Amino acid sequence: MDEVIAECGRREQRSRLLPARVVVYFVLAMCLFSGQGHEEVARLLTQGLERVRQWEKPWHVPTTGA
Repeated sequence: MDEVIAECGRREQRSRLLPARVVVYFVLAMCLFSGQGHEEVARLLTQGLERVRQWEKPWHVPTTGA
């Protein structure tokens, strides 16, 4: 995923709560779990990423403004 984002020139310039690859995963997860709210999808996504060791830091659901 990181290679594709870099190839498209869309890599983030600063370290943020939602790295570019996580945003892509989140959009895909929202499509797969369209009956769920964004907070539940975000929770499911981070749990999945923790299992595959792609997410190691504490995480809180971003606010609507984020």
